[in-house]
Amino acid sequence: MSDHGALNRSAAFASIGAATLLIAIKGWAAWSTGSTAMLGSLADTALDLVASVATLLGVWIAAHPPDDKHRFGHGKAEAIAALFQIVLISISALGIAARAVEDFFAGARVEAAGTGIGVSLAAIVVTFALIAWQRHVIRRTGSLAIATDSVHYQSDLLLNVAVIAALVIDQYLGVSGADPLFGLGIALWLAWGAWKASEEVLDQLMDHEWPAEKKQRFLEVLARNPDITGVHDLRTRTSGNRDFVQFHVWVDANMTVREAHKVMDALEARLKAEFPGTEILIHPDPEGLVDEAGDAGLDVLPPIRVG
Repeated sequence: MSDHGALNRSAAFASIGAATLLIAIKGWAAWSTGSTAMLGSLADTALDLVASVATLLGVWIAAHPPDDKHRFGHGKAEAIAALFQIVLISISALGIAARAVEDFFAGARVEAAGTGIGVSLAAIVVTFALIAWQRHVIRRTGSLAIATDSVHYQSDLLLNVAVIAALVIDQYLGVSGADPLFGLGIALWLAWGAWKASEEVLDQLMDHEWPAEKKQRFLEVLARNPDITGVHDLRTRTSGNRDFVQFHVWVDANMTVREAHKVMDALEARLKAEFPGTEILIHPDPEGLVDEAGDAGLDVLPPIRVG
């Protein structure tokens, strides 16, 4: 877990460094060209920098081990950081859209398109390098905050291509209004990305259950243990890069407490081998006992069990 924290922090620092560099060159390009599309790209990158700082704070807090006040750890700090990023993206999208509409009706034109195109190409190279490192880190850690941050920069690739297209069409092809229209398209793209990113963030904050396929695989591992006769009241959730699961199992009512404890230890070891890093809480019940109301009392083990 400490290795995960170091990787996440390295991705966050890389994001901050890339955003700082891009702000400098895009600020110069926006001033030189007067392009709404370039201004939108600059605003997006500026918000990326703020979001990257929030990501660094989120992954740093999430990497802290559980303590007396946070017994389940600090994993949700990542979701909070990601939510903050989504709010910033949404604000950015609204601002860019308003500027695009204003420039369209004012008939604004761009200047020094070559400067803007060169800066956009440089931004694409920097962004590609950052995304490559972020993807490596996400594969290793599963960090939600880094994944959300990476979404920003993936959209930046298309955004920079859109800026190039806007400058070429507006200045070299002489199509009036192309730049603000592309700026409006960028704003809509950012808003859509924020909406999609919010789904996973809200799932974590609301303790959404694991995906059906993951739960099914978990149950299949449980079903391989011949010492349990059923599983009920299964509850799952994810916080940051940590998974949590708790459930009740039915065992032979004649088992001693010591025997049942050995069964639970063996079951937990098998599950952790298949789902490393997962915090597991198992409650043994004598076979046939049902003290939960509704669906929670139903057996959820697969019908075909492997001994």
